[in-house]
Amino acid sequence: MTNNSRNKELETLNKITNMQKDLLGSLYGDFFTGTTSKPAPKSGANSGPSPVNTGKVATPSGTVVPAAGGKSSDQAIKDANDAINEAKNLFAADSNLNKPEEEEKPQEPEEDPMESLEKLIGLSTIKEDVKELTAFVKVQKARKDQGLKSVPVSLHLVFTGNPGTGKTTVARIIARIYKQIGVLSKGQLVEVDRSGLVAGYVGQTAIKTQEQIKKAMGGVLFIDEAYALAQKDDAFGQEAIDTILKAMEDNRDDFVVIVAGYTGPMKKFIESNPGLKSRFNKYIEFPDYSIDELEEIFYMNCKKYDYKVDEDVKHQVRALITAKKLENIDNFANAREVRNLFEEIITNQARRISTLENPSGDDMMTILLEDLTDKPLEKKEEQQSSEDGDSPEKEAAAENADTSEEEK
Repeated sequence: MTNNSRNKELETLNKITNMQKDLLGSLYGDFFTGTTSKPAPKSGANSGPSPVNTGKVATPSGTVVPAAGGKSSDQAIKDANDAINEAKNLFAADSNLNKPEEEEKPQEPEEDPMESLEKLIGLSTIKEDVKELTAFVKVQKARKDQGLKSVPVSLHLVFTGNPGTGKTTVARIIARIYKQIGVLSKGQLVEVDRSGLVAGYVGQTAIKTQEQIKKAMGGVLFIDEAYALAQKDDAFGQEAIDTILKAMEDNRDDFVVIVAGYTGPMKKFIESNPGLKSRFNKYIEFPDYSIDELEEIFYMNCKKYDYKVDEDVKHQVRALITAKKLENIDNFANAREVRNLFEEIITNQARRISTLENPSGDDMMTILLEDLTDKPLEKKEEQQSSEDGDSPEKEAAAENADTSEEEK
């Protein structure tokens, strides 16, 4: 290596060292100890090589290393880069310390699950069943905490009844109650049916089921229409059942399963498998809603979404609900059916309001008698056309008459 090349490298090293000193000196004082480089004397006839700094350098971490002149240029460059990187880390740490903490937004307090249960329309027997179950589980847990013997109690439940009777809603509340009394760590509800558990190939069902179990761990796995897993010669459904039973056995303290469906098929489902029968011994039957309760559910939806029913129309709403229940007496969807009726009515109302030039807020809130029947715009236009001129039947008859005349 020539003297000129070596001098250029040493000059670069001195610049890096000075930069380190400038960057860190204001924060941490003078990190660099020992002798400092002196300016090189002007070259003359008898002058030798430029003097080399033989002092020592203290890195920001306190380690003392020989200065550039005491080691190879490659090692000196590495030491300088290490010092620069350490300086960057110190600045980064300092900026993080000075960074203001983000204020957490205050969360609205969650409603007490027992209050949520009481607010549900009807379900008086269900409310009593849940209260009794909660009291028993709570006391048994308290006895166990006090070192007393506790009666083993299964937290797994079977919900039976027709659709729309509040099974999913109550299951969600029970999950929160179990968390509140300390038998579950999280209290979330994971809702699935056969399609969420069963895969298309052998071996994949267990994996798919385990994924849902993992999501529900610390809470409740709610399986709707669970009897669909126990069909004849159904290896996939049986694989899902076996996976769930194993998870129930392995995670007794922090995992609950609630199965739900029609009363008859659910009883057959539980009795078809000894493992299910031994783990599910608590049944809660959800009865159909009465007409009064269904009507109350309809007006609850109206209040929730800022609608009101004209007084002269209320008896017609009740008549509609009664008729729908009688039409599907064996397969009535209860609250779900009322929700569908509500959506049909407000759709009709929206269609009517859309024809008004400047509807007021009261117009958009009020449900009138004509909103209870489905009258699409096309039908109204046809009706208007028939009122303004000949009906389509008359026009068709006239066209046929003209054709007959031409044939003659």
